[in-house]
Amino acid sequence: MRPLEGCRGIRAAGEIGLAAHQLWERVLEQAVREGEDVYYLELSEVTFVDVAGAGALATAAGRLGDGRRLVLRRPPPALRRVLDTFWPGLSTIEVSES
Repeated sequence: MRPLEGCRGIRAAGEIGLAAHQLWERVLEQAVREGEDVYYLELSEVTFVDVAGAGALATAAGRLGDGRRLVLRRPPPALRRVLDTFWPGLSTIEVSES
């Protein structure tokens, strides 16, 4: 995971599984703490997110205040399905394919 250039957020690559949970949770905690209206998570190079990683994402999104959101850029299709299945209508997460 590394910072994005030109906007607030990170670029992640590889798998978000057991080995990456601590780092993933720190990144999400930073997104919540920073207080930015929009925080970008570039996920186009992520190949897998386990259910615990998706849960951490949903929990962080649920802690955002009004008008704030996490924008997931090009997330893996399985992550979208897990979020839609277990956390439908989570308005603080926006998915972008661009």
